[in-house]
Amino acid sequence: MSNTGSYKSKEEEKSPVFTRNDLLLLTKARLSFLVIITTVVGFILATKSNGLAIDWWLLIHTILGCAFAAAASSIFNQLMEIDIDSKMSRTASRPLPSKKIKPAIAFVMGWIFAAIGLVHLAVKVNALSCAFAAATLFVYMFIYTPMKRKTGLNTLVGAVSGALPPLIGWAGAEGGFDSFAPYFLFGLLFLWQLPHFVAINWMYRDEYKSAGFIMWSNNDLNGNKTANLAIVFSLLLVGLILICLFANFINLLAIIGLVILTLIKVWFALKFKCSPSRDKARKLFLFTLLYLPASLTLLILGWK
Repeated sequence: MSNTGSYKSKEEEKSPVFTRNDLLLLTKARLSFLVIITTVVGFILATKSNGLAIDWWLLIHTILGCAFAAAASSIFNQLMEIDIDSKMSRTASRPLPSKKIKPAIAFVMGWIFAAIGLVHLAVKVNALSCAFAAATLFVYMFIYTPMKRKTGLNTLVGAVSGALPPLIGWAGAEGGFDSFAPYFLFGLLFLWQLPHFVAINWMYRDEYKSAGFIMWSNNDLNGNKTANLAIVFSLLLVGLILICLFANFINLLAIIGLVILTLIKVWFALKFKCSPSRDKARKLFLFTLLYLPASLTLLILGWK
């Protein structure tokens, strides 16, 4: 008697294998790296403001705590969005919707990473840096992620969680909060993110809408709303930068460079507004990616 059909082939019997790349996807390594970079910049700028040399061991401890906390927030975010991620082609291959890792295991990993990150910051750095990291986790997990299914205002809340990491670094270096400087860092990161988000939202608006996410760009077929948002937020960022002329913690050349960079972003948004297309939206999105390292470099070089 033939056994054909009685047993699964060896290929069919193989369960999905959880690889190193899957771990990078689960922890959103690129996003976590961005969080670490902005934390490091906050630490360096606070150290310069204090007129001190960089405490490298303290910086390393700040990075370690921040990295674990960032990884934890990404894991919990994906746990909360398994159903939606499985509906979108750009996220369906993630380890949870593709069933390469069980949700229970990811849940335990998330809590372990969160505990390691927050405890490490509290013990090896200071309580305030731990508080900012905990706030970042809380906003990202319990406010931003649920709001994505309810209102387009989630973009503003997501930008808050993305703007807190520099303050983790600032607090880690024991920078003071009695000047405009740390609030400027928060504002820069907050306003930078919004054109970045709306551009990618517009490019994938059909996927977001069909999956159940409510984004500003969902029904913006002609791109006008998306372009206007990008222009407004970029101009607000120009205004924030110009305030630094009176705050005296960034030199004039750096301020001019930041204004020029931001006006270039306005130009990309205007090009998208005049001729909306996926290509124009992508160029705006890609420039926002270039804008961040360029602006952070200017800040480090021009910080007094």
